[in-house]
Amino acid sequence: MKGPTHTTHSLRRTLLVGILLPVIAFISFNTYSLYHQTLGSLNTAYDRTLLASAKSISEQLDVQGYDDEAKIRAIVPYSALEAFEADNQSHMFYRVSTEGGELISGFSELPFWTGTIPLKPPYAALVDFYDDTFRGQPVRVAVLLQPVASAVGRSMAVIQVAETLEVRETLALQILKNTLWRQALLIAVIAFTVLWVVQRATRPVRHLSQQLQARGEGDLSPIAAPEAPRELQPLIAATNQVMKRLRHLLRHQKRFVRDASHQLRTPLAVLKTQVQSAMRGDMPAEQALHEISDTVDRATQLANQMLALAKVEQLRQQSEPPVTRLDDILRTVALEISPLIAQRDLDFGIHTEAAPVRAHEWMLRELTRNLLHNAVRHAPAGSELSVELRSDAHHTALTISDHGPGIDAELATRLFQPFSAGDVRSGSGLGLAICQEIVQALGGSITLSNREQGGRVLGLDAIVRLPLASPQQAVNQGDPAQYAP
Repeated sequence: MKGPTHTTHSLRRTLLVGILLPVIAFISFNTYSLYHQTLGSLNTAYDRTLLASAKSISEQLDVQGYDDEAKIRAIVPYSALEAFEADNQSHMFYRVSTEGGELISGFSELPFWTGTIPLKPPYAALVDFYDDTFRGQPVRVAVLLQPVASAVGRSMAVIQVAETLEVRETLALQILKNTLWRQALLIAVIAFTVLWVVQRATRPVRHLSQQLQARGEGDLSPIAAPEAPRELQPLIAATNQVMKRLRHLLRHQKRFVRDASHQLRTPLAVLKTQVQSAMRGDMPAEQALHEISDTVDRATQLANQMLALAKVEQLRQQSEPPVTRLDDILRTVALEISPLIAQRDLDFGIHTEAAPVRAHEWMLRELTRNLLHNAVRHAPAGSELSVELRSDAHHTALTISDHGPGIDAELATRLFQPFSAGDVRSGSGLGLAICQEIVQALGGSITLSNREQGGRVLGLDAIVRLPLASPQQAVNQGDPAQYAP
């Protein structure tokens, strides 16, 4: 069964869509608004012509009588409107009526105006404009209420002038075509500009991708891209940090494989020789089994310590460790090895203070167990062995003091290196190396120093200093008693 497929997210497509869509939407809205504004201006211009036609007709009116008795006469030749017809495309019609709608002159088929004059007419006249239909064609009509006066009369005439819309529609279509053509050209220019800018802006990303693809399989060197944009620098820095951790892990893995293959080869070869010798009967069976058991014990100890060394590195790469009480761990480990202490008849003393540190419990157990084992093994039988854990405001110090022979200066410089044992017959040389790896992972320090008096070595002090967890971290961990003594 195939798993779900995920479409690859394209940065360039996102930029193009994110920029072009709003631009196209805005230009489309702007084109629509501009077209309608142009139509409004066009209507205003041609309505002025209709008003001029109506005023021209009003000059041809005469009246006899007053008010209801008035008789209006109109002598309006159709040629008087020809001057206002544009390019012989549109046609104009007129009607002159009384206020009651009685036809005086013009086209009787033209419906009489039944509207009202706007409170604020667009021109300094009693004029109204509206759309209507005449002879099956849409027309634009101007209505002018014109007072008519003469020496022998006075009245009010209603003058209607209608014009077909061919010119207006042709001009509006031409304006629309020109507007759309210009806006399309503008969109094309913007699209080309956006494409060019996006292509240029994403060039460093493509360059980095090509740079990484051209690398060798094991090349984890830092990415050098000083010319990359400022926005990419955090990504490059984070990538370099990841590569640094990977280089460290790879080196640790190679070292572990190398050391394991080298160190385990010897005990396995010895074990094979001992088994072959026992099978030939070169020595008594009991002695042969005893030697085989010792070899297996040393190989097991070596394998366990090498796995412990690898586990330290694994825990180092994990997220921030919890707060753990070192004093509790120290007392527990001391109780576990108490049979060894009793076997050597040591005068053992321990003093602890509250010591909450940020560390995995396993790391603290391994650290204290290795140090106490070393101290018990090297302390003379019947001597004193003291353990002290004291804390100040920011650090805790673990001191393990024995009364053994101490160490010479030359050995002290290499004791923390893997497989550098003081006595190869009693250890693999990994115990102190594990301790140092743990202490460094926790941000602390470890030292071994001879305790001297009057030029005579009284014993060896192993001192470990670790940073304490802050009170706030202890509270966040849900255990305010971490700081209780």
